[in-house]
Amino acid sequence: MDNEEIEAIKLHVAGATVRHVPPFDDLKPFTNDFELTQDFIDKWVIPFYRNIGHTDHKWVNKLTSVKQGITPDIIQKNLGDFNWRTRQTGAFFSAITNQTQFIDIIGTHLLKSEVCYAGRVYCQVLASFNLSKCVDYLNLYLDYYLLQPNLWFDQRDAMEGILYLDKLNSTSYYDKHINNWTEFIKNKPYGDKEVTTDNLEKQLAIIETVKKYAS
Repeated sequence: MDNEEIEAIKLHVAGATVRHVPPFDDLKPFTNDFELTQDFIDKWVIPFYRNIGHTDHKWVNKLTSVKQGITPDIIQKNLGDFNWRTRQTGAFFSAITNQTQFIDIIGTHLLKSEVCYAGRVYCQVLASFNLSKCVDYLNLYLDYYLLQPNLWFDQRDAMEGILYLDKLNSTSYYDKHINNWTEFIKNKPYGDKEVTTDNLEKQLAIIETVKKYAS
């Protein structure tokens, strides 16, 4: 096995399962210039990444018990690692600790879509922060990725996010995307045209519960 094959396997494991070139070359994704230690991964990644999306009390208790120990440095190290597990964990940590300074990193990661699985969490976090730049990132994502029928990524999650923020902010961005969404979803497996915010709101309720908790 040559070096190129080894690197391809590493990328696949990290979540880079689809190679594509989005038109966001001017946006430089934040990446670490070092490898995370196994101790860091064992403490700040493995216990969390598989549980993001849960809504039970055990999960909430786990998050509130560690919230005070989640520093900006921990979030940045997670977001800068080229792996879906670390990136979605870092994004989620930024939401529950209300670290809005990471919005541009998260938004850029969403637009570049370098790894799978993390996009759903990015969309939830942007919806949670609900700042104007969060809306901009979701709109930019939909403007491009709804016109890419071969890239079945996180379009539904972004649509849910923009619909939810429309409800909060009395805006109508969702309407701008609905025709492209209808075309995009045609002939897709599990292609339910209806977009709802029910699950998103459950996830945001968890984020808000932990965010308001003070140890």
